[in-house]
Amino acid sequence: MVTKKGGTKSLNIDGLFDLLAAFQRFLSVKMVSQHQTKDSGSKKNGEELGMVAPQDKSSKEMKSSKKMKFASSSAETEPTSQTTISDDSKTGRGMSTIPRVVNRKLQKLRPIVEYNKRGKGIGQAHSEMQSYIGVLARSRVPLVDKKWSQIPKDIKEQIWEAVDMAFVVGQGGKNSVLAYAAKKWKDFKSTLTRHYILPYTNDKEKLSQPSETYKFIEKAQWDAFVASRLSKDFESVHSQHAQIREKLEYNHRLSRKGYAGLEDELEETMPGVEIVRSTLWKRARQDKHGNIPDPKVAEKAKLIDELQKQVSEGKVSVHGSNDVLTMALGPEHPGKLRGVGAGISPRQYFNLVIWPN
Repeated sequence: MVTKKGGTKSLNIDGLFDLLAAFQRFLSVKMVSQHQTKDSGSKKNGEELGMVAPQDKSSKEMKSSKKMKFASSSAETEPTSQTTISDDSKTGRGMSTIPRVVNRKLQKLRPIVEYNKRGKGIGQAHSEMQSYIGVLARSRVPLVDKKWSQIPKDIKEQIWEAVDMAFVVGQGGKNSVLAYAAKKWKDFKSTLTRHYILPYTNDKEKLSQPSETYKFIEKAQWDAFVASRLSKDFESVHSQHAQIREKLEYNHRLSRKGYAGLEDELEETMPGVEIVRSTLWKRARQDKHGNIPDPKVAEKAKLIDELQKQVSEGKVSVHGSNDVLTMALGPEHPGKLRGVGAGISPRQYFNLVIWPN
């Protein structure tokens, strides 16, 4: 599918169409009908096909106004009109990415993935890359009861090359792409286990075939995976994980954009304001109307507001890790940091934040 010419990668066009055809196996009638309904609704509102339908003012304010930048074989370019990525359903959002990716490959255009000051991916290109990695992880990695470290290197290399051909990954590089793929693959297996296997332990007929949503899974792989999930060993591990999850408090409501994407949006809508992690923590737990449904979380959010007010009035001082969020929630666990997302250490975060006097 990929050949080398003059030291650069060129794309086999037939291979691209093979890729697109392969991914079409994922599509169900439901996905198609939902997509058609969305398109017709967009037309009625006078929007161009494929663009996001108008939303209320508060939703608009939270959307990024940045345009995706592209790199071509000759020079970096930027489209004349903004490319907007819709918030597709969990079932179909990955598949909606594939036609766009293939079309851009044919045009030899690659979106440039952007990063924030802490090295976390942000923006539309990063979001779309995440979806694409998810599709690749589900379709190219075998459904086996193994760890990511046990997956053959050639499969991982295929995933990296596919992403590298479709996006300018930038500072994240190969390691970050494969880390994303590992998580997507793990999450996929968890979804299958929780929604399509464990609820039907007494229904052999239901477990005999993968769901229509995931009909691309080979029968032999599915049978072996189901057997592994119904084993005594897995039952013990699953029970331990369930107990750990029950102890978790203050769950966030973030989508795939994560804390980095939320911070990027807030920086655009709140120019000149330092976005501290207590603000991120609170906003990450609000619903689309700005409310916090969980009473325990709402109580902590109120305390955060009170502490932030006292800081602004000079009644309370914050120093390093002893910030508003620590005051509200208590000390951090060693090596971990709440309200900023995975991969950000306390040392890294507090060296970057400029605290108010």
